[in-house]
Amino acid sequence: MAEIGLFFGSDEGNTEAVSQRIQQRLGESAVDVYDIADVTQLEFADYDKIMLGIPTWDFGQIQSDWEEFWDDVSEVDFTGKTIALFGLGDQFGYGDYFLDAMGMLHDVIVERGGTLVGYWSVEGYEFDASKALTEDGQHFVGLAIDEDQQEDLTADRLNRWCEQVVAEFALDIDVLPQDD
Repeated sequence: MAEIGLFFGSDEGNTEAVSQRIQQRLGESAVDVYDIADVTQLEFADYDKIMLGIPTWDFGQIQSDWEEFWDDVSEVDFTGKTIALFGLGDQFGYGDYFLDAMGMLHDVIVERGGTLVGYWSVEGYEFDASKALTEDGQHFVGLAIDEDQQEDLTADRLNRWCEQVVAEFALDIDVLPQDD
């Protein structure tokens, strides 16, 4: 079993693709990847280090598989677990709701005892509002990915965030930067 469990939900494949790109950077032996549509609460118990990927749909809505799993994730005891979030959204098309689903997931994880890492600067993004901001508004509660408007920045953001999270997870994993 790998040291990190990565769980994602994806309707059109972008969040799944980002999840695979993270696994490529950290190595298949370091990261087990799961589609949230195919898991139960029990899979979370196997990992102390967890990554969760969630896109925001339309006007701040939770992706459909995460929505179906929402009651379950709200029952998981995340005490003693370190979690890093990444979210996908469209900052121009839905700038009033950019990454709202990631912010909502963050709140559930905190409420259930999890320790969050992987906060990411808002620098370089243009949006009007987001539930995924820290109290000071200077960071997102996880990595912000916009495959619709800033696809050309994704590889660099993933490289830097993976390095950051590995350090914050305190793991001895070599991150393999990618140009994808």
